[in-house]
Amino acid sequence: MKRTLKQLAAGAVTALGLTLATVPAQAADTIRIGSFLSVTGPASFLGDPELKTLELYIDKINERGGVLGKQLELIHYDDAGDASKARTFANRLLRQDRVDLIVGGSTTGATMAAVPLIQQAGVPFISLAGAETITTPVKKWVFKTPQSDRQAARRILMDMEERGLTKIGLISGTGGFGASGRNVTKEEAGNFGIEIVADETYNPKDTDTTAQLTRIRNTDGVQAILNFDFGQGPAIVTRNYAQLGIDLPFYQSHGVASDSFLELAGDAAEGLRLPASALLVADKLPESDPQYEVLNRYKSDYESRYDESVSTFGAYAYDGLQLAIQAINKAGGTDKAKVRDALESIDGAVGVTGTYRMSAEDHMGLDAESFRILQVEDGDWALTE
Repeated sequence: MKRTLKQLAAGAVTALGLTLATVPAQAADTIRIGSFLSVTGPASFLGDPELKTLELYIDKINERGGVLGKQLELIHYDDAGDASKARTFANRLLRQDRVDLIVGGSTTGATMAAVPLIQQAGVPFISLAGAETITTPVKKWVFKTPQSDRQAARRILMDMEERGLTKIGLISGTGGFGASGRNVTKEEAGNFGIEIVADETYNPKDTDTTAQLTRIRNTDGVQAILNFDFGQGPAIVTRNYAQLGIDLPFYQSHGVASDSFLELAGDAAEGLRLPASALLVADKLPESDPQYEVLNRYKSDYESRYDESVSTFGAYAYDGLQLAIQAINKAGGTDKAKVRDALESIDGAVGVTGTYRMSAEDHMGLDAESFRILQVEDGDWALTE
């Protein structure tokens, strides 16, 4: 029998192996979950849904009795996308608030600013940022939930290879995310038989990229164009792309995988492809899909509470919290070393972003295939496979 979203939402919160204790939540102490997120500022499109997700599910968990008989307590700071503030707040969480675990770090810059402090303090940390450098090389106390920029590049290049595209133009922002995405794309392209024949960049504050796109279009042999960036830049590139009438396959990165990007780009986004979580097409998946239930439950819960569309960025926080709770349950408490070991041993946990298989060599636990390739059709997301 087909289940409705309402019925899914009414189900117990059991995603990722979450087991809610039935003991009345009357313990004197709490499990303290720390977080620093970019709720305001230029990366607020990341941090705002992440904070809302944490608040939503911590409330739900506490209403059901908490975890191991204890209530969860969220201690949160808004770093506004500023790495120095993130470092300050991480220090406060570790030394003053004495949190048991941290789920946060909306951006790579904020995450990496906090990592040395977290490593020194020996507190489990689940980052919500994407760059490969966060968990490569492996850092003892650091984990993360989004796929890496390298995996996004691989998934895009896989799709290009399947379509017989062998020569592409690359345009990317010069900020941390765009620069990292550019580097990994250049490193991976040859593995898929693809040559980057044009390579252009733009400043995050640029309001026009027609000159760069024109140079790419005029490059001999170019068959497709990839833009690697997040924030306002990709919407500008997309609109310029349409204004120039470029008739080539157009790709964006996972950095724009949200409905807000569609609103910014408008009709210019029609036909573009990108790698993204299945969350954006949750209601279009078959019920047999392993992620169907967790995707639709999260979508229903979030949209019912906040009356706004879910985003893949809020989903990173959902997965981070659920992984944390699973590890605490498995560890039988909040002993930091035991929780860290439990995180590292998670294998087969189905989340919104993908199915996590952590190990001592992999503190992210997802592969490139966890991305679905989506295409914009009639102003909405559609599966291409």
